[in-house]
Amino acid sequence: MLSTLTISNYALIDSLEVDFNKGFTVITGETGAGKSILLGGLSLVLGKRADLSSLRVKDQKCIIEGTFKIDTYGLQNFFEENDLDYEDSTVIRREILPSGKSRAFVNDTPVTLGVLSTLGENLIDIHSQHQTMQLTENDFQLKLVDALANNQKRLTDYRKDLKIYRKAQKELQNLIEVQSTAIKEQDYNTFMLEELEKAPLKEGIIELLEEEYEQLNNVELIMEQLSKGDQLFNDEQIGVLPLVTEMRQSLSKLVDFGANYKDLYERVQSVLIELDDVNSELQRLQDGVEANPDHLEQVNGKLQLLYDLLKKHNASDVLELIEIKNALADKVFETANLDEKITLKTKEIQEMESVLGKQALLIREKRKSVIPQLKKKLESDLNLLGMPSASFQIGLTDTSTFLATGMDELSFLFTANRGGNYGELKKVASGGELSRIMLVIKALLAKYEKLPTIMFDEIDTGVSGEISNRMADIMKDMSADLQVFSITHLPQVASKGNHHFKVFKTEGAERTMTNLKELTNEERVVELAHMLGGKDLSDSALAHAKQLLN
Repeated sequence: MLSTLTISNYALIDSLEVDFNKGFTVITGETGAGKSILLGGLSLVLGKRADLSSLRVKDQKCIIEGTFKIDTYGLQNFFEENDLDYEDSTVIRREILPSGKSRAFVNDTPVTLGVLSTLGENLIDIHSQHQTMQLTENDFQLKLVDALANNQKRLTDYRKDLKIYRKAQKELQNLIEVQSTAIKEQDYNTFMLEELEKAPLKEGIIELLEEEYEQLNNVELIMEQLSKGDQLFNDEQIGVLPLVTEMRQSLSKLVDFGANYKDLYERVQSVLIELDDVNSELQRLQDGVEANPDHLEQVNGKLQLLYDLLKKHNASDVLELIEIKNALADKVFETANLDEKITLKTKEIQEMESVLGKQALLIREKRKSVIPQLKKKLESDLNLLGMPSASFQIGLTDTSTFLATGMDELSFLFTANRGGNYGELKKVASGGELSRIMLVIKALLAKYEKLPTIMFDEIDTGVSGEISNRMADIMKDMSADLQVFSITHLPQVASKGNHHFKVFKTEGAERTMTNLKELTNEERVVELAHMLGGKDLSDSALAHAKQLLN
């Protein structure tokens, strides 16, 4: 509930602070006294956009602050989701700066207008002529039926499953689109993959092949030089091995003459061993070298294939070609498995449809069960409000698609006259009739839903006498379960309030100001008398006012 409202530098309000209580609060005042200004200020707290015209003094900021007791509203999750500090007594502050910028705070934490607006919807329901038009909207009418049917939990579960279902539908559509594209690319990807798979792709393969190619391509030169080397090693006259062997033999005769000679001998011996090893390797290479044109052609073919693939795929090395091959393999595999994925996803969606269908059917059955009760209640209450011939035709039509509200289309038709033609509310009901219908619906909703504070802005316009009395009774009854405000011009409504506030203007030396004050019992009598008889107070008006309050 709204417990305190503070306004400074807003429109005709210089400074205002007022406390509110539970129950039924009425607000009265002459036309032009500033009731709309008060509503405008409250709307800013609830997230309405502001402009510089809101500023009373243009070079000072406007501050509007509302304190709300929200301990019974179940808003802890909302505060947690939006990273706000939860307080049972929550303060919302709105600031409009002379620059035109505006700021919003919830418990001193800055928030966006979007967050503030969502929070505001859970705090106060300002009922105006504009909101009355909601009555003509199918979703609002369904909300009424669902409130009586106690469908809230069922609808929450249904919408949660519907969200998953729609996500699965998108996934299926994506798979189908991918498949359509993949089929076109499948042959090309398969060809490219086969081409890469034929190539000897491994790290360092090009370097190895290039080395092998150079050897095969220069086999005659290699054979010639290896043969020359063999001759230099083994020739009896000038061969390295015979000469070094002879040197070793000569030095062996000197080893007993000192360490120096022995060291020299061992060094020559080491050289001889190394030379012998080199000679053996030379012999092995010489034996392995032969001209092989076929193998040369094969190596050249592999190299050319790798060069072509690098150029074709704009790759810098073989490792990049391997990555491309693996990616193509994945694509080909995925394409081959898309049919199975589509089949599985289709089956999954069919199972979801079965569950949603059962949920929607239960919601429909609950709706159908309460429609006769709703029709009877609405017609009965409207009869008390001076619409004895008011009649409704309420029906449900099955839909073939899953809607956010189930699988029903609601037909909510009305006639105010006996024997009249039924039609949509917005076409056949007058503004005054819509207001009365909305009032009884709000009263009905208050019994089945946890509604926030409700503020009725002249909902009693166009009615008088006994009807206004009954409307006041309805609002008074509603206030047993929630905080109810009514801005009214009717003394019959004003007299029913637990609390009575008056909006009035005061003329200063330089400017006019709007004020709001709570009336005492004596002041209420005077205010009601003025509402009954005009500016001039008569004894009869005063007596009538006292009668209304008793």
